[in-house]
Amino acid sequence: MSTDTALNEILLAEPRGFCAGVDRAIEIVERALAKFGAPIYVRHEIVHNTYVVNDLKAKGAIFIEELDEVPPGATLVFSAHGVSKAVENEARARGFSIFDATCPLVTKVHVEVAKLAKEGYEFIMIGHKGHPEVEGTMGQLSSGIHLVEDVEDVAHVQPGQTDKLAVVTQTTLSVDDAAEIAAAVRARFPKVREPKQQDICYATQNRQDAVKLLSPQVDVVIVVGSPTSSNSNRLRELAERLGTAAYMVDSAAELQPEWFEGRARVGLTAGASAPEVLVAEVIERIKSLGAVSVRSLPGVEEHLKFPLPKGLKLDDQPPLHHIS
Repeated sequence: MSTDTALNEILLAEPRGFCAGVDRAIEIVERALAKFGAPIYVRHEIVHNTYVVNDLKAKGAIFIEELDEVPPGATLVFSAHGVSKAVENEARARGFSIFDATCPLVTKVHVEVAKLAKEGYEFIMIGHKGHPEVEGTMGQLSSGIHLVEDVEDVAHVQPGQTDKLAVVTQTTLSVDDAAEIAAAVRARFPKVREPKQQDICYATQNRQDAVKLLSPQVDVVIVVGSPTSSNSNRLRELAERLGTAAYMVDSAAELQPEWFEGRARVGLTAGASAPEVLVAEVIERIKSLGAVSVRSLPGVEEHLKFPLPKGLKLDDQPPLHHIS
């Protein structure tokens, strides 16, 4: 690609930004605040985005990690990443009013784990150690789920038995990485049961596919997303793997002018937890560095919407517009 051309064009990946699960999670917190008043307690960051979390904090949400930080009788929201059975049981025992913002696609994995465990299955989970979604899924059972983070881990995993073994996957992984690890699992455990539909969610898949289309057409890729966001990190890694320089930013303020020197065309995308307002600010900042035109690439249109939990309907009020 060009090395001596001035910054000129921004190409936008489609789709990018908020997915249905993130939309739903934020709306649950906002509706709880509107209906019950501040404070509303949220276990863990509702979604992994600094701007979203700070916006909700300003509206009266209090983010906690341990349930003993929540006063008796308070309203508690579980984050979009899901929680373990132990956390769920403790929250109920403490008598909180609970709204579960776990993404339905994560819940689907939890339900599958519970169902197969009853049939005597053990599990190999493909995911990142310490990620709250992985902790929530592995915490659906007291034992019998073995985490693998890469192909090398597959060689060392020691399930108690191999007759009934199933694979589950963190929903926000690299599609290509997960496929490679799943192939290693199949090679070692040929009888392993795989999910009927892959666990990696539609939004993660679509955003990665959009980066695969975007990367070869640009000189540098900017991903809007927070450092804790798994799916945002995967987008940056994917662009780099495809041979394009790539950077992830939490906001426009983090953009460095030298990233764009000698680069005519910038590709821009956003992780599933990053609001479009941040994308707009990044576009303005890149324009101030010289970009003239902005155009969107063709991509999958997403129309999925998940229903809200019962008890959050606001009587005769128009829908809330989140993220001010």
